[in-house]
Amino acid sequence: MLTTTPKPKTPAVSLLIPVKTVSGMNAREHWRVRAKRVKLERSATHWRLVACKASAPALPCTVKLTRLAPSSGLDSDNLQSSQKGIRDEIAKWLGIDDKSPLVTWEYAQRRATSYGVEVEIF
Repeated sequence: MLTTTPKPKTPAVSLLIPVKTVSGMNAREHWRVRAKRVKLERSATHWRLVACKASAPALPCTVKLTRLAPSSGLDSDNLQSSQKGIRDEIAKWLGIDDKSPLVTWEYAQRRATSYGVEVEIF
């Protein structure tokens, strides 16, 4: 019988990335503009991970990305695509490919006064 340990209530790593995310699927932007936006998202994620001075948690783990925005929100597929650059950078920090079965990715969103992405790693 396979037993799994329950997800801890407090995250091992918790941080806020102050970046405005937009849906990559619906954004009608030039490829250079998109590349610059994704580079900014990845850079902001990288430096927040460095600043929090946390070591990568043991795998397997769960990463929850919560999009914060003053808007009414995105549908589920656009929500996931809006956080692709952040997901890629977190996977790089964990030392894995983002499609690895060792990480479970969860997505959420909530209304806030300013844009950002809340990252919680359990």
